[in-house]
Amino acid sequence: MTREEVYERLNNVFRDVFDDETITLTDETTADDIDDWDSFEHINLVVAVQDEFSFKIPMGKVVSMQNVGEMVDIIMELGK
Repeated sequence: MTREEVYERLNNVFRDVFDDETITLTDETTADDIDDWDSFEHINLVVAVQDEFSFKIPMGKVVSMQNVGEMVDIIMELGK
């Protein structure tokens, strides 16, 4: 799976979680870029990296990361 495909899947999941079609995650996105992000810190986000591979990211962990690019790096590493 390519980095672009990971972003596409992440964007789809985040749009579902936040019910917001305007969200577009990039390497530069931070938690502060999304209104009320911290109100979702207890939601577990399930991201399918490959058809047979998925894992949960606690939203609080995402908020603590410097940017979404770091999260994608972790996803790419776990997907190997």
